[in-house]
Amino acid sequence: MEYIYAALLLNEAGKEINEENLMQVVKAAGIEPDQAKAKVVADALKNVNIKEILQNAQSMQIASAPQANTAQQAAAQKEEKKEEKNDEPAASGLAALFG
Repeated sequence: MEYIYAALLLNEAGKEINEENLMQVVKAAGIEPDQAKAKVVADALKNVNIKEILQNAQSMQIASAPQANTAQQAAAQKEEKKEEKNDEPAASGLAALFG
């Protein structure tokens, strides 16, 4: 995971995402770099537009947020109805005491 973070940092800094740069970032973080992992990540990210991927991910997250909110509201309403039903026996018991 540290190599993905390193790639994101390099991308943000406008630096090339290559094996050597990934290893330098990982080493600067105090982690012993692994050349094989750096090579795999560098090769996997070759010709990948990270900024575009991040923008698309943000767009998808924003678009799905209202749906998630609606689902949360429905779940909360369902829970409230359960609580109301659970309170009914207690309320009728109190009414009997003061009846």
